[in-house]
Amino acid sequence: MNLAPGRAPRMGYTAGGYADSGSYRFHFPDGNASIARLLVRGLIPGAVSRGTAEDIVTAAIDYSQLDRPGTPVRLRLSSPVMRVRHRGQPGRAADVEVVWIGRRGLESARAKHCILACWHTVIPYLCAEFPQSQKDAMRYQVKVPLVYTTVGLRQWTAFEKLGFSRASCPGSYHYSARLDFGPQIGGYVPAKSPDEPVLVSMERTPCLPGLPERDQHRAGRGELFSTTFATFERSIRDQLARMLSAGGFDPGRDIEAITVNRWPHGYAYEYNPLFDPDWPDGQAPHEIARRPLGRIAIANSDASAGAYTDKAIDEAWRAVQDLASA
Repeated sequence: MNLAPGRAPRMGYTAGGYADSGSYRFHFPDGNASIARLLVRGLIPGAVSRGTAEDIVTAAIDYSQLDRPGTPVRLRLSSPVMRVRHRGQPGRAADVEVVWIGRRGLESARAKHCILACWHTVIPYLCAEFPQSQKDAMRYQVKVPLVYTTVGLRQWTAFEKLGFSRASCPGSYHYSARLDFGPQIGGYVPAKSPDEPVLVSMERTPCLPGLPERDQHRAGRGELFSTTFATFERSIRDQLARMLSAGGFDPGRDIEAITVNRWPHGYAYEYNPLFDPDWPDGQAPHEIARRPLGRIAIANSDASAGAYTDKAIDEAWRAVQDLASA
């Protein structure tokens, strides 16, 4: 992307590479977190200050309102579920029991229905009632490991002097780096001048070339578990210095902060024609894995074999319909 001297880059991302002709230009500065806030605002009035989608990024959250007795919707944080099962045979049970780790140890609750909105490969460990063929289908979808790194710079004059805002870096530790100009929305205003602080987004997909795709994902996950932050920091400083030093960039002076978001179980598995069969309709692993069982339904992006927010929303709707028609 070429820049006129002294002018900020225009983030003219095209729709290429995005599902359903979407574009990176239309997103919340904090990603899907704002979508979650909007949902909570609608489900639990009083938990999120009232307003519109434009002010959700800076909206205040009252966490004390999330889990109040007597309210129609309760959202409980820091409560990992350990077991889900029907109280009786799945086809005839009147309710479902959910056991989780709470403040007082193991706690449980009963409900007429339950939706497991977690990734497929963990479900067999939570609910032993699914048939083995369905468990095997769940385990087929190996999550894609990812690293999203954010580097805070005191200014981005080096990018402006060199005339680019993003770069593809084949063979480097992070395969891409770009200035992250978030959209202006509500009270959130992104950087506009090269003299202002800005974030640089960098991406890495750990893998082991030469293996089948799912085995590469497993190898990449092992790498993320064993890599130290010092390795990330050293690689980030070296890569940005080699990219930007000709524009006056000094990593010791210009880097203010580094945040490494390592996701060993990052994105939903998407089928690859190089490695995956062409299954008949209804027989692909994600289609078998998402089948409801009694009063339990499944909703997540895995259930669509697509790593996108809209897919997860579609699958949530489908899971509710599965229970309504049961």
